[in-house]
Amino acid sequence: MPRASANKLPTDFAKNVFINCPFDEEYLPLFRAVIFTVHDMGFSARCALEASNAAKVRIDKIQEIIAESKYSIHDLSRTQLDGIYKLPRFNMPFELGLDLGCKRFGKRHEREKVILIMDVERFRYQKFISDISGQDIYAHDGSHRLVINQVRDWLRPHLNPEKVVIPSGTEIQARFRTFKRDLPTISSRLRWNPKRLNFVDYVYAVANWISENPL
Repeated sequence: MPRASANKLPTDFAKNVFINCPFDEEYLPLFRAVIFTVHDMGFSARCALEASNAAKVRIDKIQEIIAESKYSIHDLSRTQLDGIYKLPRFNMPFELGLDLGCKRFGKRHEREKVILIMDVERFRYQKFISDISGQDIYAHDGSHRLVINQVRDWLRPHLNPEKVVIPSGTEIQARFRTFKRDLPTISSRLRWNPKRLNFVDYVYAVANWISENPL
């Protein structure tokens, strides 16, 4: 797995959160809720969609992001059979395996990685990836509220309450609703289509809104 340096932490390692989740239209609202929550808690969202370099193999890019992120969110909710090919999607479990391997066999700082695993149902994973039994798996049931609460509560212990204001899950939900109402205006100002924002543009809009609307 590529490394930034033999003896130096990657830039922003302690703030980076790798997000491994479905990228389809159906999941997009939850994906955006996760991104917003990560940033509203003072962290930075990372994922494979952040760069488009045809010269770099996709798996290498994913491994680099994993190595540069202390925190990771893995949503395994897209493992059902594909409607066309009648095969399951293995990308999310595969990237979870890469991350667990990095935590187990990586450098000292990588062994401190913190991982959140989510699924649409709490015990559904036992049917397709029982090897992770014994780890806490959180069910979101496709709910924005549950996703926001789970990501917030997972990141909460890693913030210093003496240095930052820590919003409640209810507060983040309210702020997310306000941000969604403001997004068309933000996009219009930047000459973007709010319904077709890529990952980088959406993260920029989230970070910009949070900076203008601090807790």
